Amino acid sequence: MKIWLGDSTGGGLVHPEDATVSVVDHGFTVGDGVFETMKTVDGQAFALTRHLDRLTRSARGLGLPDPDHDLVRDACEQVLAANPTDGGARVRVTYTGGAAPLGSDRGGAPATLVVAVGPSRPPADRAAIATVPWTRNENAPTAGLKTTSYADNVVMLAHATRRGASEAVFANTAGNLCEGTGSNVFVGIGGKLLTPPLAAGCLGGITRALVLEWTDAEEADLPFAVLADADEVFITSSLRDIQPVDRVDDRELPGTPGPLTRAAMAAFAARAADDIDP
Repeated sequence: MKIWLGDSTGGGLVHPEDATVSVVDHGFTVGDGVFETMKTVDGQAFALTRHLDRLTRSARGLGLPDPDHDLVRDACEQVLAANPTDGGARVRVTYTGGAAPLGSDRGGAPATLVVAVGPSRPPADRAAIATVPWTRNENAPTAGLKTTSYADNVVMLAHATRRGASEAVFANTAGNLCEGTGSNVFVGIGGKLLTPPLAAGCLGGITRALVLEWTDAEEADLPFAVLADADEVFITSSLRDIQPVDRVDDRELPGTPGPLTRAAMAAFAARAADDIDP
């Protein structure tokens, strides 16, 4: 396997054992970095333009310099060409503050850029989710940014795993439904498909955006308790696409996937099959 390693000025392919990032890189010491994860289709990164745009939004949110889209595209192409896969794979782009003092202040080094590829197992047909007692601060400066500071998500997902679930879902400080640790959440209520707005503090998921564009789904502020009453629930992410939920905590959702979920899955599959970079 080879990865692409460099900085905002350039880089190249290296073997993992030869790849080195400074131990004082700000992404390592304080989590000052952003990232994107993409699935591959026929050896190409899906929705790459959208992912690059979000990488830039996240970088700007942290005050990092804009990543060079042409450089990242080229790095992705090099990595995929050097690591051919028979099935699907995941591409991970990580962009950090670079070498800096041992504190919150940044140094003057270029931003670090790493692009890696790894295997990706097909998602399960169904997911069980667990609600957790912690909240996302929708007013935080990092709300809606895809940062490398994932410790909260690690703790919440571990909590859900101990309860036999594959994803943790949580509220925001207003008590409204927010998101999962690595997914956005959609609910079906009374024949309508709804998902929290970005103002709720959730990440602007790429698959979430495509579902909103390609179906009749709408954004709405939803009380966290909606998960106890929703007729249907599904979660979305770049590696899951649309994944039906058949259990929320101890509540089983019979007939999963329901009609709204099936319609969304069909619409997404049809459109995604026609366009690698929608």
